Amino acid sequence: MAKESVKAREVKRQKMVAKYAAKRKSLKDAGDYLALQKLPKDASPVRLHNRCKLTGRPKGYMRQFGISRINFREMALNGLIPGVTKASW
Repeated sequence: MAKESVKAREVKRQKMVAKYAAKRKSLKDAGDYLALQKLPKDASPVRLHNRCKLTGRPKGYMRQFGISRINFREMALNGLIPGVTKASW
């Protein structure tokens, strides 16, 4: 389980990226890279990191489901994810 402060920081970054998205696009289109550098660092979408929605785990993230591989496996075995079954051959 990730610390609450780490999860909160990630949410803060997501809000910052959304807030400055239009401004970043217009500055990039104009080619004004000096003004682009003056924007906050966290406004850059490169600084975002995918995290599990349930635990905040940064590694083993499954983009299609938005959760980590560990939570995915537990939920799939418990039948909580529709259409997912354990493979057997």
